[in-house]
Amino acid sequence: MKYFLSLSLLLVCLFATAQSTIDFKVDSVLQLMTLEEKIGQMNQYNGFWEVTGPAPLSGDASDKYEHLRSGLVGSMLNVTGVDDVRKVQEIAMESRLGIPLIIGFDVIHGFRTISPIPLAEAASWDLEAIEHSAKMAAKEASAAGINWTFAPMVDISRDARWGRVMEGAGEDPFLGAEIGKARVIGFQGDDLSNPLTIAATAKHFAGYGFPIDGKDYNTVDVGTSTLHNQILPPFKATLDAGVRTFMNAFNELNGIPATADKQLQTNLLKQDWGFTGFVVSDWGSINEMMAHGYAKNQSKAAQFAVQAGSDMDMESYAYRNHLQQLVNDGLVNESSINDAVKRILRVKFELGLFDDPFLYCNSEREQQVTGSEELRTAALDMAKKSVVLLKNEVELLPLSKHNLSIGVIGQLAADKTSPLGNWRTGANNGTAVSVLEGLQRFKDVSIQYEQGVKLSSSTAEFAKEIHINETDTTGFAAAIQLAKSTDVVVMVLGEHGMQSGEGRSRAELDLPGLQQELLEAVYAVNKNVVLVLMNGRPLAINWAAEHIPAILETWHLGTESGHAIAQILFGEYNPSGKLPMTFPRSVGQVPIYYNYKSTGRPNLPAKDEVFWSHITDESNDPLFPFGFGLSYTNFSYSPITLSEEEFSKTGSLTATVTITNTGKRSGKEVVQLYIKDHFASRTRPVRELKGFEMINLQPGESQSVSFTISEKELEFYSARNEWEAEEGDFTLWIGTNSQTTNSANFTFSLQ
Repeated sequence: MKYFLSLSLLLVCLFATAQSTIDFKVDSVLQLMTLEEKIGQMNQYNGFWEVTGPAPLSGDASDKYEHLRSGLVGSMLNVTGVDDVRKVQEIAMESRLGIPLIIGFDVIHGFRTISPIPLAEAASWDLEAIEHSAKMAAKEASAAGINWTFAPMVDISRDARWGRVMEGAGEDPFLGAEIGKARVIGFQGDDLSNPLTIAATAKHFAGYGFPIDGKDYNTVDVGTSTLHNQILPPFKATLDAGVRTFMNAFNELNGIPATADKQLQTNLLKQDWGFTGFVVSDWGSINEMMAHGYAKNQSKAAQFAVQAGSDMDMESYAYRNHLQQLVNDGLVNESSINDAVKRILRVKFELGLFDDPFLYCNSEREQQVTGSEELRTAALDMAKKSVVLLKNEVELLPLSKHNLSIGVIGQLAADKTSPLGNWRTGANNGTAVSVLEGLQRFKDVSIQYEQGVKLSSSTAEFAKEIHINETDTTGFAAAIQLAKSTDVVVMVLGEHGMQSGEGRSRAELDLPGLQQELLEAVYAVNKNVVLVLMNGRPLAINWAAEHIPAILETWHLGTESGHAIAQILFGEYNPSGKLPMTFPRSVGQVPIYYNYKSTGRPNLPAKDEVFWSHITDESNDPLFPFGFGLSYTNFSYSPITLSEEEFSKTGSLTATVTITNTGKRSGKEVVQLYIKDHFASRTRPVRELKGFEMINLQPGESQSVSFTISEKELEFYSARNEWEAEEGDFTLWIGTNSQTTNSANFTFSLQ
């Protein structure tokens, strides 16, 4: 069995090394390949047999095995662990040319050691921590043989009904772009051939986060302005950060499935933006063009996809089945095949796989890295930074560690799997620290626990619907009795980790099942309630926001969840998170987002008339706005000082505020800059995030924060279909969230 490159390919690579450029190496390999071998590089298989066992002898698995051995597979996904990855790589190296595989996996928020879900990480607004979190995930995944992740998801979404909001950075394109860049840099580092890094994927290109009625995989219907000003900026940011692969989307856009969209994948991404990596389809999305009513059969689907610029087929088998015949029939130019293969080979060279196909197969490194203290420490740090304090009346938090009895209620409080969240397919069930365990670490505190009611009546599985308990009130009486007998009640309520994520859209955004009923019953006998929310999306918690004195938004925080939450509850860490998505008052407000546009009738007219933009049975205002988050201390803002009140295309102005910690604890504050363009060739949002800075202040300490505003901060995709700044009048705000009123005005001119 051959474990290294074939002699001919080795000689080519050695010669190409002397020529120094990867492009020369890629071209040299391409010249050795048959059409069938080229198409094989465009084919990705999911793991299909017990890799370290015997080869499959019959059926589809046997065919796939022969394809792998014959060099007709370019990539595999969901093969993990050094032993398994080495085995499939060895089989691939038996082929005529011995071209190595690239090994993909959904390293979304950690591998074995799980960090907070991406929406939670976004709530930290801490780009350095987010980059480090991705770096740790890459380190652990690469040690298990993986060299490619299908992350970050940079879809902007304004609709909390959509389950995959948990996988992104929320509703804002500026914040989403900054976080996307941080995650790409964390995954990829500055050298992809470093075996502790992995190639990243920007997904889903494009519009996937705007499904009609929040229903996953649904049609997307957006205009040019929304596409370019809201959806595309995070994708462009990841490209500028060096992301090596893009994944196209399940949805259609302007009536064309994204997988077949040449304007998107070739004209914009590869030509206008200059992307040199490759595009992979989402799982089976080439086949799905038939269900969309776009392709008559699989052959047409393969033709449309490759002509549009989809370079690798993930689990549709369309390229495997039809591309060679399509080329022979003259329906697909071989130049399209060549371009795709060159892009795939280039990334493999960048990963160092042609130098050493087993670069990621180091058993000693796998043992040292997996679940290490370094990874758990990073996961805990990220978890603490991701928590948002939504309410803290009468300063119920932080809890005292002395002379206080605490009743803990809620099935999620003792759950060691749900906190891992949805995309944690590399982790084992039951490996999270529960909230109850985290609280019990404080030995001097009296902790008692009651489940209350069951949230779910079924075992949660990644590919199955979770069944929520709507009828069984067993446990109510015990929970109420506990609440009566303790000083403070910590209620851990929300969504199970498998209630959000892919395919998990919801029509309602309240507390699922009987949890609201339990919350009200407990509050009736003990007003000192701390609500700890666990969820993967914004929830409509009007009753809780009105009645419960303290509310912590903790999302799904991963492996170290319980330790992070306990440290915040007892004041060992001062929460500093800010919401990356608006919390609605009701599902009827959804989609709701801060950077909306003014209508022609935005305001309540005189005499309480109905002829203005509103709904009659709910406020237009959110429950909690984008950028909102409290602290155990307080911050005051000075008025804004401008260095100039007018500047031109060649200049800039500086906006400065002074922030003072007026409380008794040290704390972090995320200072946020918003700008409004009052009149433009396309109508602009009422305000847009254009900058933010995190500061750490001691009690009584003040610090000035300055933002520089130049032409770049004023650019948008204009009616001339280009990115530009237009002259005119602007307002800027600097404050603690998107509803701040601390403002100043300025003028921008092109002269």
